[in-house]
Amino acid sequence: MFRSNRLILLTAVLFFVGFASRAIAQERARAELKNADGKNVGTAEFRDTKQGVLISLRLTALPPGLHAVHIHTAGKCEAPAFTSAGAHFNPLNMKHGLKSADGPHAGDLPDLLINKDGGGRYEVLAQNISLGAGNLSVLGAGGKTIVIHATADDNMTDPSGNSGDRIACGVIAKAAAKNK
Repeated sequence: MFRSNRLILLTAVLFFVGFASRAIAQERARAELKNADGKNVGTAEFRDTKQGVLISLRLTALPPGLHAVHIHTAGKCEAPAFTSAGAHFNPLNMKHGLKSADGPHAGDLPDLLINKDGGGRYEVLAQNISLGAGNLSVLGAGGKTIVIHATADDNMTDPSGNSGDRIACGVIAKAAAKNK
């Protein structure tokens, strides 16, 4: 009897461990983007995947056209110029630009297209950042920001791709984890 109870308990523990390993929490982060007037112009969501971090933007009330998108080093978004966000996130000391032979910065992302009504949706898989521990984490000490610039990025010119003023900014913060 004692032996069969131990077997049942062992089976239950193994079942729970197997179930728990399938329900591993998925890291997530979020940012509320504001313009120079402090008006909310959208959201950024970050989700850890096996291939990298999926970044999804939903935006409104921005100027139509192409805009550079970058992750910056400081977790501050002080309007109106957002210079408090610091330089581009670059923990590996690379050169700027997705087309640069010596780049890119970890925070360099493809351009965003805003439609004529001022809205836009954007999704990109960023393989040079992380939501976990380590020097590639956008959730590390001091925080990080996501910044939208006035114009497109030329993807070559160091340090910021001639992307113009910073027109929207959001501090990246850890969000509640969800199961896969």
